[in-house]
Amino acid sequence: MNYIGKISTLVLLSASSCALADVSSTVSITNDYLFNGITQTDEDPALQASLDWWNDTGWYVGAWGSNVDFGDDTDIEVDFYGGYAFELNSEMSVDLGFAHYTYHGGDDSSDINYTEIYSKFTLSNAELNFWYSPDFAGSDAGHFIAMFNYNFPVSDELSFVLGIDYSKSLDDDKFEWQAGKDNYVHYQAAANYAWSGFDFTLGVHQTNLDAYDDTSVQLMVSRTFEF
Repeated sequence: MNYIGKISTLVLLSASSCALADVSSTVSITNDYLFNGITQTDEDPALQASLDWWNDTGWYVGAWGSNVDFGDDTDIEVDFYGGYAFELNSEMSVDLGFAHYTYHGGDDSSDINYTEIYSKFTLSNAELNFWYSPDFAGSDAGHFIAMFNYNFPVSDELSFVLGIDYSKSLDDDKFEWQAGKDNYVHYQAAANYAWSGFDFTLGVHQTNLDAYDDTSVQLMVSRTFEF
């Protein structure tokens, strides 16, 4: 789930505008739910929605859901998250938090529930983010992700993003991304465009995993409602 970064942006904007507290919901539709380049819907479309609360001190909590398809009875993912986002100066901000991922639909779906902590650092148009779980996907294996993104703003409406992330299991006896491989790299390039209250994202994704080495194209349309 890659939604949380949008919330920290809203939190920082709220703090700068002296708003006391805000609630929002974002609804999205995409041709494929990708988690760091790996499909979570067997390359089928997904409908996703969030409900978020934040205040001008930087604290936020929220929930996010999507349909999924792992080839078993699991068909719903619901995530819960909370954190604290703050600015160090006009160019640099920090976001610290946790996320709990839950899965539903089958008798054993909850076996892959897990929790992560994360830290995200933004300097101007660059982002460096880290995630760590002591029990990734219910495997009892530690796991971490490191991600770097760079945003190229063209106008208020249009921007481009280049990104790379590295995922690694800390115990290959308990979890591997594929046989004999406890890590992988994901690359992405995306264009973001805002129009009439809608956000459009067109991205190209690639990994170095054998099962996911084909280039994936993702189109997402989102709309955020503030209350």
